[in-house]
Amino acid sequence: MIALGGVIGAGLFVGSGAGIAAAGPAIILAFTLSGLLVMLIMRMLGEMSAARPATGSFSVHAEQEIGPWAGVTAGWMYWVMLCCGVAAEATAAGTIMNSWLPGVPGWAWVGVFMAFFCASNLTAVKNFGEFEFWFAAVKISAIVAFLVLGTLGVCGVLGSGGAPGTANLTGHGGFLPNGTSGLIAGLLASVFAYGGLETVTIAAAESADPRRNVANAVRTAVWRIAVFYIGSMALIVTLVPWNDPAVVKEGPYVTVLRLLDVPGAAMVMQAVVLIALLSAMNANIYGASRMAFSLVARGQGPKALARVSGGVPRLAVLASCAFGFAAVLAGYWWPDTVFSWLMNTTGVAILVVWIFIAVSQLRMRRRLEREAPELLTVRMWGFPYLTWVALAGVVGILGLMTTTPGDRAQLYAAGVLVTLLAAAGYAKQRRDSQVALS
Repeated sequence: MIALGGVIGAGLFVGSGAGIAAAGPAIILAFTLSGLLVMLIMRMLGEMSAARPATGSFSVHAEQEIGPWAGVTAGWMYWVMLCCGVAAEATAAGTIMNSWLPGVPGWAWVGVFMAFFCASNLTAVKNFGEFEFWFAAVKISAIVAFLVLGTLGVCGVLGSGGAPGTANLTGHGGFLPNGTSGLIAGLLASVFAYGGLETVTIAAAESADPRRNVANAVRTAVWRIAVFYIGSMALIVTLVPWNDPAVVKEGPYVTVLRLLDVPGAAMVMQAVVLIALLSAMNANIYGASRMAFSLVARGQGPKALARVSGGVPRLAVLASCAFGFAAVLAGYWWPDTVFSWLMNTTGVAILVVWIFIAVSQLRMRRRLEREAPELLTVRMWGFPYLTWVALAGVVGILGLMTTTPGDRAQLYAAGVLVTLLAAAGYAKQRRDSQVALS
């Protein structure tokens, strides 16, 4: 449920509208291509996590297979990404609550949500699992209901306009109305919508049977998520013209439900989006705290954060929440400078992490085959060829980002952070080597 629910967030329910507006009906192709890439990445991560479960997940694997500098870079990049995600989600959730209850300012709701999920993550890990289970259940139920209603709409059972056929897929400029540039924009939007699935391998390390749970999550969750994403996009662009302004303004899901004459569509989807935001906050605080704990426990950060109390790294939880709340304040005080820089960094962070995952898997797989083949309970398909295909795909996406000014800004911001983290990690690696030799 964490694997399924953790990645289904506001990026799908609302943010996908921008991808549809850019790519048109070709958003189906964009989500299919990025979905295949995510399947390969998660299969690689699943192979490594099932063989060597660790709270730090890919950061631990990168450190062991590439070097400490790689573990530092991948881990702290992911931590920044998750903490900034917490800030963005809390702000958006506060905005929704303010629209329902105008008498209470949005910042007050942000404080309530931050305090609540910080407190819940300070208690036993089972509380995180319980909250996330029910959040995920609501989101998955909403997606399944949408797929059923959308299918009925395509068949002409719901809505007053009858079956749309292929009119919206081939009309309004055709399947690829904005050409290759539109497809690239849709591809980038879809890649970032899939981000966050890696958290399941972090959570699995604290489960009763990490190897079995990682294997089950990787084998079943990824293709189910792909069905949810690709199926949703296919229904949306079949039922609604891609250039309908409401797709971006109201969100694609609300637009479809209105078309199908579903009563209270806007309120229902707003509630689902709120739950998706709160779920993502919960998961991101958990993932960020465990990543920070893993890093400092390996000597890659302030030692105080490695303290565990009641089975929970509480100082790491507090530090992650504090960074997230500081990012919220940055959004209020400097929306066009500090906050913008932080959010631009998060867009590329996931691609950087994927590169480390692919390189780590290439090295670990060969070593495990020599030293402990019995640990390979989950195996990457078509190794090493599909690993290289995935790595080339990620590098290709980074290359595509250089073609548009907005995406170049993300690359520059992330490049600065990657350089600083890699330099700090390499310097510490050199110091540790010199101490060991002396």
